[in-house]
Amino acid sequence: MTRPPARPGPVGAVYFSLLGPLTAAVDGRPLPLGPRKQRLVLATLLSRPNTPVPVDVLTDVVWPEAPPRTARKNLQVYVSAARTLFAAVDGGDRDRVVHGCGGYRLRIEEGELDTLRFRALARAGRAAGERGDLRTAARLLREALDLWGERPPLHDLRDSAVVAEEAERLEARCLTVYEDWAEAETETGRAAVAVDGLRDLVERHPLRERLRAAWMNSLHQSGRQAEALEVYDDYRQLLSRELGLEPSPALAALYGRILGRGTPVRPAAPRKASRDVSLPADIRDFTGREDELARLLPVAGAPDGGVLVVTGPAGVGKSALAVRAAHLLTDGFPDGRVHVRVRRQDGTARGRTGMLDELLRLCGVETSGRPDAAEAETAWQDWLSRHRALLVLDDVVDEASVRGLLPRSGRCSVILTARGQLAGLAPVHRIALSPPEEAESSELLGKLIGVDRLRTDPAAALRIVRACGALPLAVVVGGMRLAVLRHLPLAEYAARIEDPWTALDELVAGDVSVRSRIAAGWQDLSARNRAALTRLADHTRDGGFTLERAMAALGLDERAAIRAVEALIDTGAVTSPPGEVTAHAALYEVPRLLGLYARESAGPGEDVATPAAPRRTALELLGRG
Repeated sequence: MTRPPARPGPVGAVYFSLLGPLTAAVDGRPLPLGPRKQRLVLATLLSRPNTPVPVDVLTDVVWPEAPPRTARKNLQVYVSAARTLFAAVDGGDRDRVVHGCGGYRLRIEEGELDTLRFRALARAGRAAGERGDLRTAARLLREALDLWGERPPLHDLRDSAVVAEEAERLEARCLTVYEDWAEAETETGRAAVAVDGLRDLVERHPLRERLRAAWMNSLHQSGRQAEALEVYDDYRQLLSRELGLEPSPALAALYGRILGRGTPVRPAAPRKASRDVSLPADIRDFTGREDELARLLPVAGAPDGGVLVVTGPAGVGKSALAVRAAHLLTDGFPDGRVHVRVRRQDGTARGRTGMLDELLRLCGVETSGRPDAAEAETAWQDWLSRHRALLVLDDVVDEASVRGLLPRSGRCSVILTARGQLAGLAPVHRIALSPPEEAESSELLGKLIGVDRLRTDPAAALRIVRACGALPLAVVVGGMRLAVLRHLPLAEYAARIEDPWTALDELVAGDVSVRSRIAAGWQDLSARNRAALTRLADHTRDGGFTLERAMAALGLDERAAIRAVEALIDTGAVTSPPGEVTAHAALYEVPRLLGLYARESAGPGEDVATPAAPRRTALELLGRG
């Protein structure tokens, strides 16, 4: 059973709110948060709790146009003020704001911040709904919604673009929770309580179809069929007028059910059987990723289709996120959701002709004989133009392998996952996936080993998560191993994977190995990129590095070092900070486990023990000098 989320902290504890104006209180007594720039820094740290916030992001928040020469010093003053605020509340016995290679990180508990409590309640509500306990789901989701103030989140600081973007993400998450709540209430026979709120939200978001469907159904279940039918007709006219589209088949089917005849608003072609035969089962232990799903679902589920690329290092959860999204988008794709892996079992790229043949077969397209590549591509594009389906192309190697598979017309959507950036695909939407927050990774570990066992030594559990770099694949494999080794204390296992010489040996469960997954990505790298990554991993044992450290590790001048690091970013082997930042201010990172693999795989030409070579130019690095 899902653990109930923590409630606001005990007497004397601080409680911050972002779901309205930025406020803080102790025992109901408001705390002064200082001048506007200081509040901007605090709001940004609170909006990314327990996560490093790069200095350049904080600088952009406070000075979006042209930072003064004293920006870094002033920023330190604002951070110091935040530390003073927390010290006054905590009695000086906790270091709340810590600085590391990734930036400033604010440590805060679930019961001390309304957005963390909102997320926990929403997660618990959805889990209850998945168990079939709809009354509990509706209650928990309503508690989450009740945390919201009468005014939009952070409305007093929205003139900052970074803060405004975070506020919009919060609002998108709230809309999804409201839809979950309204559907749960309707299914439990309490549709009337949701009607008025849904009307208000539909007026503010007229093209959001799930809201419209929830409103229609709540009216119908409240005995107001005529109004429900009018809602559909208004939406059909709006779509036709604004976008030249029709409502989705799912909404038309709801309209038919309200009519009581099971027929859509106008005659339509018979619905084909679902093409979900290749879609993997939904991930039972899927945890977190609310922000990413809030960005992904509207793009992939758009009425006119969309192409979205999910990138990130091996094991970060790209495939799991894509499969989860595909399952959540069931109703929007009447012609099915098709999942195809772009690599063979050995990690090499599949031929495009073979993938076209598989796609045509999965979608029931009959072809004469064995068509050549051009004929197969034409048949596939013709099918895409006439259907509404979701295509998941998993573990894409490069742009060339998928170009002929992407729709050129029609209303189909595509989600691609890849380690590299696939920069040659444009225009597409992009989501760069980073390892989740430590709290989410700890929750995932608890699902695998049992919450009671995790609670016996939460500090050791956190050490395990950190030694895994919070990488979902590594956390899952470690959890699977611990689930079998019930006798093994968490602290002992944490020590094993903290040891760089034994970590990868310990992250094996049966035939599932973190080392083998990393090895597949290693084979994608050129010899030059492998050598550069090995040197960076050896010279940056904590994972993070600056441009200056990269120049020293690689023995290159500035221009050549920048190009070498950017080449590794393109492959997904090095991560870069979010937002725009100059190369000198950026804090790059080699994921810990990839760094361990790079050091153990160093060949004769990649000897990390040899001193750095003399500085070389970019032309020499590229072999053109």
